[in-house]
Amino acid sequence: MFKLGFATTYPPTHCGIAEYSRMLLMAMKSIMPSIEAYVFADKLGGDERFDEFARIMVYPSFTHQERSYRGLLDKLAEIGGVDVLHIQHEYGIFGLHNGLIHAVEEAVRERLAKKIVITMHTVDHSNSPRKAAIEFQSHLNVFDAVIVHSVLQEFELQHQDIHPLRIYRIPHGTMLNPYLWMPRFKLMEELDLKSEQLRGFIVVVPGFLRKDKGFDILVKAVKPLLKERGFTLIVAGETRDPVLRRELEEMIRNGPNTIFIERYLANEEILKLVALADAVVLPYRDRPKSYSVSGILHLSMGGLKPIIGTRTPRLIELYQHAPRLTVPPKSPRELTKKIKWLSENYDLAIAYMGSLYSYAVRTQWL
Repeated sequence: MFKLGFATTYPPTHCGIAEYSRMLLMAMKSIMPSIEAYVFADKLGGDERFDEFARIMVYPSFTHQERSYRGLLDKLAEIGGVDVLHIQHEYGIFGLHNGLIHAVEEAVRERLAKKIVITMHTVDHSNSPRKAAIEFQSHLNVFDAVIVHSVLQEFELQHQDIHPLRIYRIPHGTMLNPYLWMPRFKLMEELDLKSEQLRGFIVVVPGFLRKDKGFDILVKAVKPLLKERGFTLIVAGETRDPVLRRELEEMIRNGPNTIFIERYLANEEILKLVALADAVVLPYRDRPKSYSVSGILHLSMGGLKPIIGTRTPRLIELYQHAPRLTVPPKSPRELTKKIKWLSENYDLAIAYMGSLYSYAVRTQWL
């Protein structure tokens, strides 16, 4: 029996990596049901449990940004080790230090894993101000494989002397939206929205509400649109920034066509919002000198709706497959113009998005 271990955040922890890990594990189990899979999860997710839907045992094993990861090693020893340990790495989870590297070296010495793989969800540029991240990345050759999601990440790690044979670029998975068949009135019921709230062209902006997601740019971009009766804007997600929350609340007060759903949304709810929308807008501004890929982009791609986004590393796949629906970052006026153009040329935009929709099908979770 092949034994696979995932070290990752996991639902119900509010985290994109947690949702990603669950979808990846379910996809792997669908093609190889005989895999014996274990999740060594963050302790924020609750007690030891069996995930009935994914049919995976979940062991709380570490706290965010801890340094020893002794609990992870102890759980590995408790189950007799694994054939492959796959770490879903993000600096916000595993910290800006080498504690994870030391744990991996210890796991090899204790023969707790035959192979150890890491997915780097964020790769810092060699000139990054986060010197501890560059130090961590300099040790990535200790892993048997390093998985990244974009060409920018792949070549950046090569430039930092990670052996090319260890680097594997595997696109982020895409879920083809299972709610596209659902009538709009039913989607509104599921999302607790009223029909009188929605009119005209519906634009959805989903995901965690943070400044690096460009919501301050969005606030400026939509002001001219909200004066028109032909638009409804739905902003949906959890915000931890009180200043941004106040700006969004002011936008809602001044624009009757705006709906603010302020809470964490599971993937299923985001998929329903995308199915309800006419278009999705992702006005990102990236963190300086770091490369990652947007999970929200892939959830949106599976909805087969037009997507407008900024030309940032996180949205490189959108720029590669539909460059004319991208705008420069930090450019609210250009974003306003692009949304208006899309509403007036919708059929043309749908046809133009064909390359991106094909990419969504090619990268779908199995």
